[in-house]
Amino acid sequence: MKRILLAVATVGALVGGGVLATQLSGEAPDANAAPAPQRIIIGLDLSRSNPLIADPAFAAKVADRIAAIVGNLGFASEVHVRTFGNYDATSNTFAYDTVLSVRNRPENVAAEIRKLIAGTPYLVRNGKWRAQENTNILAFLDNLSQSIGCAGMPTTIVLASDGIEDSDYARLMRRDAHLPPPDGRPFQGCADFEILGLGQGADSPRLTSHLRGEWGRWALAAGFARFEGLNDW
Repeated sequence: MKRILLAVATVGALVGGGVLATQLSGEAPDANAAPAPQRIIIGLDLSRSNPLIADPAFAAKVADRIAAIVGNLGFASEVHVRTFGNYDATSNTFAYDTVLSVRNRPENVAAEIRKLIAGTPYLVRNGKWRAQENTNILAFLDNLSQSIGCAGMPTTIVLASDGIEDSDYARLMRRDAHLPPPDGRPFQGCADFEILGLGQGADSPRLTSHLRGEWGRWALAAGFARFEGLNDW
């Protein structure tokens, strides 16, 4: 029995399992312990159907919510920002990648993320970012699974998008359209998949419900532990 307990405690320590060791000793977890590193991938939908690119008030609302997530991350967490829409190599060249640290503090990065997302309508209006004709969400996610993935730390993907896939895969503006099943489980091990602005701009509760059902089924099949699709909040 002593050998079993020692083995469990050793494995817990090797994977950062201080909580397990504490539970075995009967001590309470440290409520002030630093949060474990996480990865957040933020996708900004620049397709013309998405109000994010034209409505400053909505863009500011999205910016506040995402900045709050970033601001609560611990040191050594990763933050990645990409844009998407058309499926070509030249439409979406923006990439922001950083690791939080004492010199790159969560609150400072959150402030930069807030400024960037809130400024999306301005960036589109002034030609810095290009408003796009299609909405390739599935292709964007496929690229993320290959380029960044879910390994190494808990990973959340947040899309500032209306969720209306408009591509070779599906035309979700049609209520009889369905997302194809994922090829395997490309996001096995990922924690959360969130879409902020689901159905925004379409003014149809029925379409929003349809989108939530489609993305919820797809996300769980793809390996995400949880899906949340918000039209408003």
